[in-house]
Amino acid sequence: MRLGTLRDNYGDDELCHVHDRHLIPVRHVNAVFGTFFLNQLDGLLTEGQLDDLLAWHAREGEERLSRVPEASVHWNRSTHGKLLPHPRKIWGIGLNYPDHAGDLNEATPSREPASFMKPDTTLIAPGEAIQLPNPAMTQRVTGEAELAIVIGRECRNVPEADWLSVVAGFTSALDMTAEDILRRNPRNLTQAKSFDTFLSLGPELVTPDEFPDLGRTTVATVLNGEVIRENTLSAMTFSPAFLVSYHSRIMTLLPGDVILTGTPGAVVLAPGDVLECRISGLQPLLNPVAGPPLRE
Repeated sequence: MRLGTLRDNYGDDELCHVHDRHLIPVRHVNAVFGTFFLNQLDGLLTEGQLDDLLAWHAREGEERLSRVPEASVHWNRSTHGKLLPHPRKIWGIGLNYPDHAGDLNEATPSREPASFMKPDTTLIAPGEAIQLPNPAMTQRVTGEAELAIVIGRECRNVPEADWLSVVAGFTSALDMTAEDILRRNPRNLTQAKSFDTFLSLGPELVTPDEFPDLGRTTVATVLNGEVIRENTLSAMTFSPAFLVSYHSRIMTLLPGDVILTGTPGAVVLAPGDVLECRISGLQPLLNPVAGPPLRE
């Protein structure tokens, strides 16, 4: 199943099922079938309704529901809302591809992942601008494409073999870094990752059954239509299964929590650029880059 968040003409966000090149608002499901599915993805996950929605879809089908043609929706413009506006936790993973570690003249971690956390104030929707900070703070911002894992249920100490049982699905991510801050002092990783607009997710959540061979999935960082760096998930040092299991041993993972899995490569951003995350099997995620504010 594929789920996305659209913004209506009144500025409200609503959850939609992407089906057969059409979008079906969840509120239409409730109106026609008398169900009570929540209209936002974070609420649907928190209340444990995703499995119920999947079961409903398998049982009822959607022939009686009104549909919006997918072609009429500009997924990466203002019609799209935030997929997950307020995750309780956003984990990032640094240097998870050896090639990217080499770009930074760093050694790839071998025993445990280089983890960090980002606040939800970094989040923007597909199509919203990545705002470069005041040059007094940073003059070198990089962007990178990543696969993001969305947790579907509360869990702790998850065995690697069971990792998919706690995953709601996958989405695309664009993660930004104030690289000059990081290079001045590696301990400032959280600061370098936490500026407003430094994370985009979406435009859709795709459930695990849509990814029968996750290892062959490709992730590409794309700038202005040009592929800068591309690799497969099988090239990661730490697999998605390991990342979910490992972080569940540190703290309880909650529905809607996000784990960014690392990037095959980053690119320096400038005003007027368009940064894209291109992942096989997912809708592309694009965000324009805006210059620093005149005042702060």
